[in-house]
Amino acid sequence: MTAASIDRVRGADQARGPAWSVLGAVLVLDGLLSLALEVLYLPTYVGSTPVPISAGVAAVVNVALIAGMGVVVTRPAALSLPLVAWLLGFLICSTAGPGGDVMLTDDWTSPLLLACGLVPAGFYLFRRAFPARP
Repeated sequence: MTAASIDRVRGADQARGPAWSVLGAVLVLDGLLSLALEVLYLPTYVGSTPVPISAGVAAVVNVALIAGMGVVVTRPAALSLPLVAWLLGFLICSTAGPGGDVMLTDDWTSPLLLACGLVPAGFYLFRRAFPARP
């Protein structure tokens, strides 16, 4: 590499610097915000039948967050940051609070939310990290 090409590479990194890191941080916070709304709407009922529509929303939103993070970074570890934040928030919501109340209960909707939030996003992350070669 010549000195001119090194300067061009440094200039490109500096142009993307602060604005892109802010966008990445916003996407990670969006992962936590989406989890809060999904946990809030998880115990939705139609009549006497539970309808966990937020589990389907979790599948779509987490894939969209990883796809959005793909605009900011290219490394798979950095791509997974919104999903890691979502999982840490899920673990916090599944533990008992100071008063003994639990946000996620012991019924079948909580594992469904976990599976729908992790499996499609994990599969998409795997396909981004290891693209198929002909």
